[in-house]
Amino acid sequence: MTTKNAKKKKKGSTKLLLALFLISCSILIIGGITAFALIKDAPQLKSSELENAKSSVIYDMNGEKVATISGNEHRLPVQIENVPLLVQQAFLAVEDARFREHSGIDIKRIGGAVLANIKEGWGAEGGSTITQQVVKNTYLSAEKTLKRKAQEAYLAIKMEEKYTKDEILEIYLNKIYFGHGAYGIGAAAEVYFHKKVEDLTVEEAALLAGLPQRPSGYDPFNYPENAKKRRDIVLSLMEEHNFISQQKKEEAQSINIEDSLHNEEKKQSYQYFIDYVVEELIAKGIPENEIFSGGLKIHTTLDPNAQTYTEKVMTGTETIPFPDDNFKAGVVLLDTKSGAIRAIGGNRDPKEQDVKRGFNYATHIKRQPGSTIKPILAYGPAIEYRQRSTYHQIKDEEIEINGKTFKNYDDEFHGMVSMREALVESYNIPAIKTFLETESDQALDFASKLGIDLEHAYPAYAIGGFGDEDGVSPLDMAGAYAAFGNQGTYHEPYSVTKIEYPSGEFIEYQSEATKAMEAHTAYMITDMLVDVVQRGTGRIANIEGLPLAGKTGTTNPPEGIEEGSTDSWFVGYTTEYTAAVWSGYASTSAEQYITKEDARIPRLLFKEIMAEVSQHVDTQPFKKPSTVKEVKIDKRNGRKASAYTPESSIITELYVEGTTVPTEYVPLQRTEENKNEINETQDPQPKEEMEKEEQNEAENEGTDKDTQEKKENAEADEKQKQEETDKEDTEAKDINDSNQTNNNGEQQKEQEDKKETSQEQEENPKENQEKEESQQNTQNTEKQENQENKETSNSSNKEAGVSEGAEEQQDNPKEDNTSDDQTTTDSESSKKSEASS
Repeated sequence: MTTKNAKKKKKGSTKLLLALFLISCSILIIGGITAFALIKDAPQLKSSELENAKSSVIYDMNGEKVATISGNEHRLPVQIENVPLLVQQAFLAVEDARFREHSGIDIKRIGGAVLANIKEGWGAEGGSTITQQVVKNTYLSAEKTLKRKAQEAYLAIKMEEKYTKDEILEIYLNKIYFGHGAYGIGAAAEVYFHKKVEDLTVEEAALLAGLPQRPSGYDPFNYPENAKKRRDIVLSLMEEHNFISQQKKEEAQSINIEDSLHNEEKKQSYQYFIDYVVEELIAKGIPENEIFSGGLKIHTTLDPNAQTYTEKVMTGTETIPFPDDNFKAGVVLLDTKSGAIRAIGGNRDPKEQDVKRGFNYATHIKRQPGSTIKPILAYGPAIEYRQRSTYHQIKDEEIEINGKTFKNYDDEFHGMVSMREALVESYNIPAIKTFLETESDQALDFASKLGIDLEHAYPAYAIGGFGDEDGVSPLDMAGAYAAFGNQGTYHEPYSVTKIEYPSGEFIEYQSEATKAMEAHTAYMITDMLVDVVQRGTGRIANIEGLPLAGKTGTTNPPEGIEEGSTDSWFVGYTTEYTAAVWSGYASTSAEQYITKEDARIPRLLFKEIMAEVSQHVDTQPFKKPSTVKEVKIDKRNGRKASAYTPESSIITELYVEGTTVPTEYVPLQRTEENKNEINETQDPQPKEEMEKEEQNEAENEGTDKDTQEKKENAEADEKQKQEETDKEDTEAKDINDSNQTNNNGEQQKEQEDKKETSQEQEENPKENQEKEESQQNTQNTEKQENQENKETSNSSNKEAGVSEGAEEQQDNPKEDNTSDDQTTTDSESSKKSEASS
């Protein structure tokens, strides 16, 4: 019985063991099948997907790092050998203390996590190793499901087979998110401590190691107490795992969070300059994703001091009172010689400074340029293609083109004026007339060579009245004007000098120099623009002691506004820097427009910036080329000044070498009888006149020795008679003014000549009597000079290319504190104007 029972018992045990074995096998099979089902869709490990996007770094003109650019993620990848051991241990202590020991999954840690999940609910605590976190962050979703966990464990084991521990840790440290847009420990060290990873202290490493669990909740900037508690826990774990001593832990825990963080004031963002760098790279064919995540080193032309100062004055100063927050401005500062962009002021609203790729008023706008376009479409082409001199005479009078009447900013006409005075005073009519003297395609070609491509060239364009399809930005105008200051050589403005790839390859860039105009054209325009800032509409922008040229510009206001404008400009340059400034409102209305006072702001901005960047620079004066000839002109008659011309009547004008220059006039030595006879004749042509003068001089030399003696006496007494000569100059001025007003034909000129002598006697009878009494020896000489005034006032200047009756210019022009011109904004009128041209 006992044996039987024993056999039965043994048999039952065998069956039980077999059943258990079968059950186990079934479980294993089912588990295997389940596991296979769970992991069959697991993604394959790909090295390319483990590589992180790398933020690109921007460097200034000095090779100093100024910013990083990225898409949605700021990353500065680091190699594991550059991560100090204590920094590594801080992350291992809080995330995976047995990282160096396990093979991808930590059974002990998983068991602890299971117990926590049973007690506190699924998902209460994770048991993932660093390897598993890398897998999850790279290949899997963040959902907490059995399938995801199974795939995570499977891929972790596979990763441990393929990569070393150091490689896995490096991938992890470069992938995790630390808050404030920082991905990876390199970016985090910069954001929180403004340091490189290799310079982190133990307490800084502990703070960073505690962030990935809850970056926003442990944010040390916003929640310093929470951040300190979390940091101290990490330090305690480091001591627990024997990474640091208790003393080191206590020392690190005693340091305040505020003392540890980087507390330096926020640096200038340079955002508008950076935005333009990105635009330029895209235009050069660099893919956008490569720019933001390719880890490029981008070397630029940025002058950090100039950029910082530009951003400062753009927000307003005591000397630059912006009217309101809606008032906009755009500034571009260039290197005159190379076209390198040194600074960009894209928006004066501080709230907009950090907006990435926002609207840039320095590079994006297309506005009417007002009178700043006159050197480009009117006077520049006139000198370049027709070799006009700066004294070229133009009649400022009412002009109508196809029903459109043009006017000057002062609603007045000024008679005969030189090209120089027309530009200095910013008169509109002479600019339009000069434009009409040149072929429209030549004007378009001239502008195009300066980087300004226009669809049309109507007469209204010559004074800045562009149609809706055309417009310019400060960047456009700065590039164009820099060519005038660079002896006619144009460089397209640029901001990038070199880009380096992580592979070590690089591409260098520079702006190609192109000849936009002859050197004489550039210099003659510059010489006139120097007068604009010294005595014309741009005086407010002048900087004492700095060789400077520039031009103002304003445009018409909307209907219903009598005193105001839509756009206000100033563009100026030295041999070192060129700056273009625009100001106005994004949308102009009867309630929001530029007042007379506000129109001064571009000139003030220009002056502030140019004075700042030029203060430690040796700025050379503009160099006159050999193809330009300086000619002293007697402004009373428009002829080349002679030895008899008073200094007060002499002006210096510029002519292109080889062109006709006004012939020097030498007064004839005539008897009273001959003098009267000449006055009764018609004005001869220049050549005939000179032949007659030579013949008369020969006759007088042979028959009248006294005449020569009188000439010598006149020269000897010239200094003694300076006061009387100045008074006579005033008289001659009045005579010429009268001549200019009535410059309508030979008959009118003769009538004015006859009035001249009586006018002198009427204005200064007492003075004439004193001359007769006190200077008997010089009486004949005085008569000769009066004769010079009469004859030269009536002489024809056609041979010299100078109009008759040239108007004497004012030495003290009107102060223009508001707009220097009023330009048409009607594109319809512009099109009509072209038909006339």
